[in-house]
Amino acid sequence: MRVHQLQQELIVYAKEIGIDKIGFTTAEPFVSLKDRLYTQQKLGYASGFEESDVELRTEPLRLLPTAKTIIAIAVAYPSKMTTHIVGKKGERRGIFCRASWGTDYHTVLRDRLAKLEVWLSERVPNAEFKSMVDTGALVDRAVAERAGIGWSGKNCSIITHEFGSYVYLGEMLTNIPFVPNEPIEDACLDCRLCLDVCPTTALVAPGQLDAKRCIAYLTQTKTQMPLEFRKHIGNRIYGCDTCQTVCPKNKGKANLWHEEFEPEPELVKPLLTPLLTISNREFKERFGEMSGAWRGKKPIQRNAILALAHFKERAALPILQQVLSKDPRPDIRATAAYAIGEITEDLSLLKAAKEQETDEAVLQEIDRILGE
Repeated sequence: MRVHQLQQELIVYAKEIGIDKIGFTTAEPFVSLKDRLYTQQKLGYASGFEESDVELRTEPLRLLPTAKTIIAIAVAYPSKMTTHIVGKKGERRGIFCRASWGTDYHTVLRDRLAKLEVWLSERVPNAEFKSMVDTGALVDRAVAERAGIGWSGKNCSIITHEFGSYVYLGEMLTNIPFVPNEPIEDACLDCRLCLDVCPTTALVAPGQLDAKRCIAYLTQTKTQMPLEFRKHIGNRIYGCDTCQTVCPKNKGKANLWHEEFEPEPELVKPLLTPLLTISNREFKERFGEMSGAWRGKKPIQRNAILALAHFKERAALPILQQVLSKDPRPDIRATAAYAIGEITEDLSLLKAAKEQETDEAVLQEIDRILGE
């Protein structure tokens, strides 16, 4: 079968199995990206979650020496819920970002890519593949941009004309020499809303992100939240969508296409107070299929405490006092102390806790609030 015909049939098949966009690019090095990544590392802007070897991230042949093509895929995810649920005084709720709604996208996209591999193997017996989603060495956004999936927005997201930036990305290296697509022209023009509204000024310049200031990163860390960022977390318990929700290219993009990503309101906007005492088993059973659960319950619990502080939820004071006095994790106790100090001017709870506290970091947090 001729490569051109195979490519056209592959595009049709990809649509049939739930891939919303597919593009092709060469396996040539990402030269300009390499310079940007080294700059990011030098400036300390990298999150630490990504592959640290810049050469691996920018030279596809290091991953598959026979590669001729990178196939990029995009699958749209919803930006709205069909069933609305609202928190209220005494029953405050947190929010998972849209990219964590429904089934973990890593699982879904890996399944889609595996089907592409099988389909191609049946037609090209000597074909070779290496597929990855998010956690692979290659930079998904760079591959998608060069393969014509979308353009790289000033908010560092790939933006598509069809689905906005609400798309999951994945790619496959293969030795099949498909015809590459042309990149899409940048359509952000002079818009800079995403930069102007970023709560922590993590977008330091168009297309440049200080990941360690980004709320999406901060909500995934497991240590005590730096004081500078605590009031910016709001009721976010995982991720941040601000730079996407303000983007004009996302206006009207609901993307309610895939059953796997349909959000269950009670999961994506859970009540905050029950999260503070949820067991590991309960957490895994309830949230385990969501991508937002990958770091475990501790970051979610810490963020839930910060959200209660954000709401100044007085009804949560008894359970926060319980956390402060009994939780075995110092970071969580310190965060509870912070929340109590934000919610009430009655500092007797903190003074009582100080008498039994032994951890230096928790004592420092209590003393800071007490002004000692």
